[in-house]
Amino acid sequence: MQLFYNPDIAANAKEARFPKDESKHIVKVLRKREGDILDITNGSGNFFKAEITQASPSNCTVKILEVTNEKAFDYHLHLAVAPTKLNDRYEWFLEKATEIGISEITPIICDHSERKVVKEDRYERILQSAMKQSLKAYLPKLNEAVSFSEFIDTQTATETDRFIAHCEETNRFSLKQKLKPKTDVLILIGPEGDFSPAEIEKALKAGFVPVMLGEQRLRTETAAVVATHSVAFVNE
Repeated sequence: MQLFYNPDIAANAKEARFPKDESKHIVKVLRKREGDILDITNGSGNFFKAEITQASPSNCTVKILEVTNEKAFDYHLHLAVAPTKLNDRYEWFLEKATEIGISEITPIICDHSERKVVKEDRYERILQSAMKQSLKAYLPKLNEAVSFSEFIDTQTATETDRFIAHCEETNRFSLKQKLKPKTDVLILIGPEGDFSPAEIEKALKAGFVPVMLGEQRLRTETAAVVATHSVAFVNE
């Protein structure tokens, strides 16, 4: 099944229109015509089966024939992950985390970060593409990049279980032993040079629990995917 994305379709919509760039792709590239059936998601949990009523490259219009819902996760997984030096590795994480299941992502700029500027528009396109390829109805929320300190300062006491995964040889718990099913989770993943001692101390004072993801030292993007899978596995 080829899945299309249109965030403007409400769950009770009778018809919908695609923006110009997507309309051109549907009509000019994929050569779809009036009467063809499209499978669409709004990224908010709904799947739509729709019939093309106007195959215009500038304004592709569809009539909604059927609406179904994808069950939402029993948990909210938020990963705050430092950008990697090589941008394609962060994009790999975004793609795989979307396939596995993640709710929210925040790029955090840390003391040891080698990349301090992120391409949020490109990241958003990666998430959309991964959602469509994996036939999911929920698009992860991508937040603007913020500094580590600013991110910690904006985190208030909630029901969320909060963890910081770091490599310092201090008292740490195994993440898999701390995770609980049907529980909201926030996990911090640092850059290639790890979090600085000052950052770790700040997170611990803010109530984050120090964890390890295994005995091996993992790259940033690998650690983020392992953390995503660990939460998904606990909730199976």
